[in-house]
Parts: sequence; C-alpha cells; structure tokens
Amino acid sequence: MLATGIGLRAPHHEAVCATKPGVGFLEAHPENYRGGGPARQSLLEARGHYPVSLHGVGLSLGGAEPLDRQHLERLAELVGTVDPFLVSEHVSWCRLDGIYLNDLLPLPYTEEALQIVIDHVCEVQDRLKRRILMENPSAYVAFAHSPIPEGEFLAELARRSGCGLLLDVNNLHVNAHNLGISPAAVMAELPRERVEEIHLAGHYTARKDGRQILIDDHGSPVSQPVWDLYRHAISLFPMAVSLVEWDSHLPALDQLVCEAAMADAIKFSRAGEAEHARTS
Repeated sequence: MLATGIGLRAPHHEAVCATKPGVGFLEAHPENYRGGGPARQSLLEARGHYPVSLHGVGLSLGGAEPLDRQHLERLAELVGTVDPFLVSEHVSWCRLDGIYLNDLLPLPYTEEALQIVIDHVCEVQDRLKRRILMENPSAYVAFAHSPIPEGEFLAELARRSGCGLLLDVNNLHVNAHNLGISPAAVMAELPRERVEEIHLAGHYTARKDGRQILIDDHGSPVSQPVWDLYRHAISLFPMAVSLVEWDSHLPALDQLVCEAAMADAIKFSRAGEAEHARTS
C-alpha cells in the first residue's frame, strides 16, 4: 500500500531533495513545469527519489470552448518526460474567450455539461494515451438548474469516458456546508473501482452577505470534519492513494510530512480493522 503523498511546491523543492522525507509520492501542478529550465530540472530531480503525480489546473475540461491544443501538447510533452504514475484534472472550467481565470469554477450538473466534460476527457486521454483522474469540485453557490446529483454525474463521467476519479474530501465538506449536499450520498454513488486517489486539504471560513461560507484555499491544516470524511472514504475506497494538499500559506515541510503521517496512521489502522474483520 503506497504511503500518503504531499504536494510538491517550489519553496519545498530544495528541502525535499535534500532530506527525502518519508512520504509515498509527490504531486506537482504541470502548469508550473511546462517551460523547462530550473523548475523542470528540480521536478526531475525529485522524480529520481519519488513517484510523481501530475495534477492539472488549466485544461478547463468543463468549459464549452474547444480545448487549448497548445496547453494539451505541453502537458503531453511533460507527461512523456516525467512518466507520472497518475495524471489528474478537475470537473470545472477556467477559460472563456481564450482568457484564463484564476479559479476553478463549477458547472451545472446537466446532460449537456456532462457530455462536454466526457468529450474533453476523451480527447485528453487519446492524446496522452492513458487514463486520467477527474476531481470533484468545490462550490459556493447553487445553480438554478442542475438536475443530476453530483455523485451520479461523476459516476456517469467515469463510466462513459473511461476515466478514473479523484475524490477530494475537503471539497465534499465545503459543499456540504455551503450547499447542503450530503457527502455520504455523493460517495455512495461513486464506482468503488474508479476512485484511485483521495485528496485532503484545508479551508477557511468567511462571511458573505451575513452568511458563513467555507473557502477551499488549501491554506490550513486538515480540519476534524474532513478527517472524519476521510475515514469514511477509505472504508469505501481502500485501494485509493491519499495526498495532503497545500497551495497557500505554505507551512514548513515538516508539517506537511506530519499530516501525511496522520493520514497513513488512519488508513493503515482501517486496513488492519478490515483484515481482522475478514479473518474473525
């Protein structure tokens, strides 16, 4: 069973390669390494010590526009160079009229939107010649028309495109608070064999128009409700690898490694309980 991974972010590159912390793998955003140079070299150095996953944020697979072919070709080149064990993206959009937005925006769960995502995922998989994983998004407002339940939408995306799924349990918690969506109901709909990775992350609490909302900023420790969802997720998807994700207010590398160790302790304890139940 692969140990929990951590996100590889630029301020930690040198420390990761120097100290080689006891984590299972590293996750990198490919958009930060497409241009070559020192950043690419640092990633390849880290790749010499750890398995690497590439977690994209810029393909805009939920957008109505055609994919940015240059972006996809650069991703394909990086995948060929790094040989990641996983490649993932988001069920979201971030591009309009050729302009990239600095956010991963949710989409309505309709048949039309589902078909757009399926077509784009298939295009990416055909170019990369591999299956990718698609991550459930966070959201802050509900769409007036979104008739397909989130879990069913993700399950259909996996079934009809052949992709795998990346389950972000922090996003489940954020959406439960902001929109009243049931995390258990979402997870119950997902095909167990298609959930290949689980993300853990932090969020912060804000107030908007007198209402408390949770913002998925990956800038704080994993909260207790998210740890609780993680326990449930690994009971449903025990073969999925896990990752602790930080993108803002980065802590010292030791704190990331500590959270990864916490995730391992929970996962290996659950695995032991399941094995004991099978043999009792």
